[in-house]
Amino acid sequence: MKEKISLKQARRIALAAQGFADPRPSGPIAWRQMNKTLSRIGLLQIDSVSVVVRAHYMPLFSRLGPYPRDLLDKAANSKKRSLFEYWAHEASFLPVDTYPLMRWRMQRAERHEEMYTGLAKWAQRNTQLIDDIYGEVVARGPIAASDIDDAKGSGGWWGWSDEKHAFEWLFWAGRITTASRRGFERLYDLPERVLPASIYNGAIPQAADAHRELLRISARALGIATIGDLRDYFRLSPADVKGRVEELVESGELLPVRVEGWSQQAFLHTGARMPRKVEARALLAPFDPVVWERSRAERLFGFRYRIEIYTPAAKRQFGYYVLPFLLGDTIAARIDLKADRPAGVLRVQAAYAEPGAPAHTAEALAEELRLMAQWLELERIEVVPAGDLAPALADILAS
Repeated sequence: MKEKISLKQARRIALAAQGFADPRPSGPIAWRQMNKTLSRIGLLQIDSVSVVVRAHYMPLFSRLGPYPRDLLDKAANSKKRSLFEYWAHEASFLPVDTYPLMRWRMQRAERHEEMYTGLAKWAQRNTQLIDDIYGEVVARGPIAASDIDDAKGSGGWWGWSDEKHAFEWLFWAGRITTASRRGFERLYDLPERVLPASIYNGAIPQAADAHRELLRISARALGIATIGDLRDYFRLSPADVKGRVEELVESGELLPVRVEGWSQQAFLHTGARMPRKVEARALLAPFDPVVWERSRAERLFGFRYRIEIYTPAAKRQFGYYVLPFLLGDTIAARIDLKADRPAGVLRVQAAYAEPGAPAHTAEALAEELRLMAQWLELERIEVVPAGDLAPALADILAS
């Protein structure tokens, strides 16, 4: 233990690493600013739920403000793409430079490892169909699973058709990749027809080297973290990181520290910023790196956060789709939010202040909601009188 870090310092370090110590751009958001942010956080988690906006769009809004969403679409879907899609922290968009660092996972998937057990077992029984579907992609790509005749499942995530299973296995194995999306449905093609040639044909690092580099990315993105935090960013196993963190300590890239109130050893990235103050104001997606690892959110902010989408309505504590509200260097509130696009309304279905929330929390949250409504092209904001923060929020938005 070389150094002790206060909890408040740790919060500021973590937020600075994620870009929240910098002011938002004052003018229109350009490609350069988006890519700088993407490089800093390392990836965007993809989720199919679109109660407010699909989750991968939110982290950029949280950090940059109202940016054109088609910037991200072009980065992920155009011929000059700077992002590709793969399994990292769940399904994710990653900078294309990261592609070689994920090849070890693709190679393991080809051996029926590093994927859902059920999918691996299915693939071992259906090698001919996998080859047939691969042939369809070669001949017809970009192509969606639904473009295959009679590829009908029973509905839902686990109701995949056999053809969809084949596409998913090929995607895990890196033999196909996402060329673009139709709505939210993937259109698959061969990676050599999608990725920049310099990236696809580049050297493939050894697994240990890739794991070390992924830990470097995680450490920069987190600022200060436990080994569990570092592993979780790219879903690395304990076996994959064994010895790697120690190597980064030995090279001087990580500094072992003790964080106030944490029982586990922490590691400070030696390039991490340590701002004296963070003046952030941001609504966070449930899958934002600041809060996606729930135990880390509790350790850093004293904020217990759970997604209640699959909780029966009568048993929900805070609401269906709840977003944390970051104010300064604390999480000051949480709101159950919904974009009612047909009505042109951003609906606050409940709003709750966290213990010790600053006196200006409702005012700051109202400003952020106005900014979000503008970004989503919604005409007005309506507040349902549910939660202790809702009355003050409704009064401010009505004025």
